[in-house]
Amino acid sequence: MSAFTDPEISYMKTQRLGRLATVGADGQPHVVPVSFHHNQKEDAIEIGGNNCFAKRKKYWDVVHNPRVALEIDAVSESLDGARIEIRGQARVLMTGGTELRPGFDDEMLRARQSRIITWGVNSKDFIQQDAQSVA
Repeated sequence: MSAFTDPEISYMKTQRLGRLATVGADGQPHVVPVSFHHNQKEDAIEIGGNNCFAKRKKYWDVVHNPRVALEIDAVSESLDGARIEIRGQARVLMTGGTELRPGFDDEMLRARQSRIITWGVNSKDFIQQDAQSVA
């Protein structure tokens, strides 16, 4: 059973871009736009990239500190205001990235959610947030 609700999974499938926050080795935050994928089998968020993904700051930030957050917000006007914030821990995987998207490098990140916060996804109320901690 997924930690995500069916509406949250459906919403993530409609979005292509998220913003990944990592913590650098110096303790400073770093936020970068990323392509993401919800892996239903693993019930985790996977993030990959191209052009030497394993040399990117986000990759090395996760090596030094696994704490991450991913913000996914609607680009389409029909879902204006809907968003999901996923907090958790990520790990580096040396394989699997090429399966996420054509042209991606083999290395990737897999994030396990410990907290999921949504606005306008599980209900049409964009002001009231839904939040749950995940074991």
